[in-house]
Amino acid sequence: MADGKRVLIVGGVAGGASTAARLRRLWEDAEIVMFERGAHISFANCGLPYHVGNTIKERDRLLVQTPEQMRERFRVDVRVRSEVLRIDRPGKTLTVRDLASGREYTEPYDVLVLSPGAEPVRPPIAGADAKRVLTLRSMTDMDAIKRIVDEEKPARAVVVGGGY
Repeated sequence: MADGKRVLIVGGVAGGASTAARLRRLWEDAEIVMFERGAHISFANCGLPYHVGNTIKERDRLLVQTPEQMRERFRVDVRVRSEVLRIDRPGKTLTVRDLASGREYTEPYDVLVLSPGAEPVRPPIAGADAKRVLTLRSMTDMDAIKRIVDEEKPARAVVVGGGY
């Protein structure tokens, strides 16, 4: 690869953050921008339920890298709460929405890496959309579940699914 290119990475959790770090080591002069729809990047997914259950007491122990650390250590422009809406492959641009402001803008790229992760699946059964039926995929999901556990102290829970 020739140096000086612009690399855009869609997704900032495990795959995206690892790719950004590795690219920086291999390609020192590249401009690297990483977009993450959520509020956090590079967190310990498998530790989420352990924080809910107080086995891991300190929430911050789940954060492997923060956007600030990625900027300082790897010179990666990390944009959290930024949703990629469209890819224009012939024009080599992304359309991005800043979720905090609602502003949409385009970003050009020379190289595009897609690592958007997945969405939890809610089975098509009655009640799956109820307020107390929650998914666990992100730090934000974990915070919502932990808030209910800590404040309401439910006696029972049902876990459906075998992911982390």
